[in-house]
Amino acid sequence: MQQKVDQNTRQQIEQIVAEYRDAWNNHNASRIAACYTNDGIAVTTAPQVVKNGQQEIQESYQQTFATYPHHDSATIDQIITLGADAVMAVGQTHLTDSSGNKIDGHWTAVFVPEGGKLKIKMITAFTNPPPAQSTAR
Repeated sequence: MQQKVDQNTRQQIEQIVAEYRDAWNNHNASRIAACYTNDGIAVTTAPQVVKNGQQEIQESYQQTFATYPHHDSATIDQIITLGADAVMAVGQTHLTDSSGNKIDGHWTAVFVPEGGKLKIKMITAFTNPPPAQSTAR
């Protein structure tokens, strides 16, 4: 049985998501990296990477801003407790690429306490595949 997430935990996660999006839109990779634990992991398809630690995560986002300069919105669809000190959130993300195209995707993140507040331990983020092309003639 899933444990209900308390309001304080929900608010902390909402605050991290808002900080992440704001930092993205200001192209501030160091602020995004600060949302992660010191040994955080980012697994993304934009570009396809697995990055370990705040330094690698920061460098990755500096490159990502060229392809995806604007983070339109992010939703939190579910928050699930994983134990006494860990929670997972699942949601959707909406970006604009450098050509002005709207790109939708999904993300999951595990949050753990570090330094007195929740931080991202691991995130996975991927864009939705493009619609299938019709081969009918």
